[in-house]
Amino acid sequence: MASPAVTLSWNSSSWLNNRTLTRTTNEGTTKISDKASTCVVLAQKKAKKTRKIILIEDVTDVGKKGQLLDVKAGFYRNFLHPTGKARIVTPVLLKEMKVEEERIEAEKKRVKEEALQLARIFETVGAFKVKRKGGKGKLIFGSVTAQDLVDIIKAQLQRDIDKRIVSLPEIRETGEYIAELKLHPDVTAQVRLNVFAN
Repeated sequence: MASPAVTLSWNSSSWLNNRTLTRTTNEGTTKISDKASTCVVLAQKKAKKTRKIILIEDVTDVGKKGQLLDVKAGFYRNFLHPTGKARIVTPVLLKEMKVEEERIEAEKKRVKEEALQLARIFETVGAFKVKRKGGKGKLIFGSVTAQDLVDIIKAQLQRDIDKRIVSLPEIRETGEYIAELKLHPDVTAQVRLNVFAN
């Protein structure tokens, strides 16, 4: 036994007044008048697909480590997550990042304190003596370099210092000079040098 074919069609001669719904079957056509009901269609906006993430490491053109961002879901799914550069924000992750930031701040503070202590040591030591072979008058053979100062500091104070942090004027004569040691971005120590000829 075949089921009867049913089709529905909507006719409207005028939007507000004459609305009829027609039902067609194998047995015949039936008209249903619908003056009281209203058909309302709402257009739905496409939902934005973004993810709230936190960056695990610096990503060029996106952000710095520890930064909270909203990124598109595909960018997170296809690039940031597989490469391990970001994670979705959770309360546990936020707490971990806060603890990590506090640890980094404490480490920076400790390094600055060590630099201040080392600067006080350099300023209380007095002048470092440098001997060079003398020439005519006050001239010396060669010059005093940053490496010479680093060697003297290591011999007298048993402190290892990188020669790249030493800033020296050009020393080609005997006399007293002042060298600067940039121990930290915020801490600079001044060291006196007495250069004399043998």
